[in-house]
Amino acid sequence: MIRARMLLAAFLCIMQAMACGGSAASGTAPHGPGADPPLAGGGAENVAAIATEPRTESPTAARITNPPPADAKAAPASAPKANPQGPPAERATKHPSQIGARHVLIQYMGSERAGTQVLRTREQALALAQEVLRRARAGEELARLAVEYSDEPNAASRGGSLGRFGEGQMVPAFEAAAFKLNVGEISDVVETPFGFHVIQRTE
Repeated sequence: MIRARMLLAAFLCIMQAMACGGSAASGTAPHGPGADPPLAGGGAENVAAIATEPRTESPTAARITNPPPADAKAAPASAPKANPQGPPAERATKHPSQIGARHVLIQYMGSERAGTQVLRTREQALALAQEVLRRARAGEELARLAVEYSDEPNAASRGGSLGRFGEGQMVPAFEAAAFKLNVGEISDVVETPFGFHVIQRTE
C-alpha cells in the first residue's frame, strides 16, 4: 500500500514537471499578479510605429547635413587669384617712373638758396603762394604766374617748367606731391627747404 502511494506521488511529480517544461518551451509567460502584462500588438507593429515617428535633428546636425543652395557655386580650384595691384600696365599708369611738371617757387629770407633780393618773411611768402594757388585754380596759366611770381632762377624763360624727372631727383616733399597729381592737376601749397611751391603736373 505504501509503495503504491509512493509510485503515485512520483508519477504526479513527473506529470507536473512535464507540464511546466511544455509551458516554458512554448514561450508563454505566466500571467500572475506579479507578471508584466503583454505588449499590445506584436513586436513587429511596435518597431514599425517607432520607425515612422518624426525625428527632430539638432540645429548643428541640420547645418552640417543640409545640402548647399542650388544657386551656390564653388570657385574652381584652378581659378586665378585676384591681383590687388592690378596688371603691370595699370600699375605703370598709376605710378610712372617719370613725370613732367612746372611750378612757381616763392622764397623767403632764410630759405635755402634764396637770393639777396628776397626780403619776405616766411608768413609773407606763404600768403603769396596761396594767392598764386588761388589764381591758378581760378583758371590762370601757371606758366604765366611763374613769369610774374617765381623766385627760381630762369623760371620766367621756362614758364616754371622742370622738364621730366624721376623718383629721387627732387626733394622728398616736392616729389611726393608731384607724383600724386594727375596730368594737368595743380597741387596745394607745398613747403620744402627752398620755400613754398605750387606744382602742376604736365605729363
